[in-house]
Amino acid sequence: MLASLSNSDNQGSSMSPPTLVILAAGMGSRYGGLKQIDHFGPNGETIMDYALHDALAAGFAKVVFIIRHYFESEFREVVGSRYEPRVAVDYVFQEIEELPPGFAVPSQRTKPWGTAHAIWCTRGRVKDPFVCINADDYYGKNAFRIAAQHLGERPVAKPAPGELPEYCIVGYPVLPTLSEHGGVARAICALDEQGCLTALTELKSIEKAGNTGKYVDETGTMRFLRGDELVSMNMMGFLPSVFESLERHLTAFLAIAGRAPGDSECVLPEVVDKIVREKSARVRVLPNSDAWFGVTHAKDKPGAVAMIGRMVERGEYRSPIWDEG
Repeated sequence: MLASLSNSDNQGSSMSPPTLVILAAGMGSRYGGLKQIDHFGPNGETIMDYALHDALAAGFAKVVFIIRHYFESEFREVVGSRYEPRVAVDYVFQEIEELPPGFAVPSQRTKPWGTAHAIWCTRGRVKDPFVCINADDYYGKNAFRIAAQHLGERPVAKPAPGELPEYCIVGYPVLPTLSEHGGVARAICALDEQGCLTALTELKSIEKAGNTGKYVDETGTMRFLRGDELVSMNMMGFLPSVFESLERHLTAFLAIAGRAPGDSECVLPEVVDKIVREKSARVRVLPNSDAWFGVTHAKDKPGAVAMIGRMVERGEYRSPIWDEG
């Protein structure tokens, strides 16, 4: 396996190849199964196969899977085993018992604590700049290139007083990310003149409506989008300094939600929005024109399979994808 380089003495731009962190702990309640290991490619490839293929081509040197203990054995056998000969692989478990000191799990809590908590769970394993993605989303080749380039230009060492670390989000136009089969959550990016994030607002259920999207706001009013707004699809790039902010905001969340039963979550878009608003970091939004697709609903699968099939026919990917010939 490949070893990641140390950044302990690096005072300039990042000299370490980035790490890819894959959010694979979700249970797929709307999909109806473990979509992380479902087959989408012509030879049984998962969507993660294409993400890993593109990440390795972009220079990523390590992958960390965030999973659950209950499907660890199957995941290692079906997924991990195919990557271990190609890249350094590690596993982190998102379990509801993994909490900052002073907190305990409410007796009726059964659901994990959300995507911000999932990334926080990697704090002891991820020491280099990293990009997080969803296990069930296809992001495109260029997405990994621009995220790796951005992180490679950032200083890894703690910023000097008065300076801010700079993270990134790969942004996609909202309309092509909407599902034909039901509402989806999307985080809308508001930008300043320099292309940096000023707010990240997650809308819980956007439905496709012709050439735009529609959603109901908190007042019960139907709202419509233009369709070209940039959204985060949870492809975000961070420096290790983010873990301090994640723990601070996770602790604040748990101080309220963690002391009572329920299923509220500490989600990454909300935490990133707070980081930006409190000015503890800058977040640059990197527009990406590559096609994005995902599988929120089971009915999304045929479309994803068809898109992958067309890319294989055009020669953009080998089939089998890991065929060395």
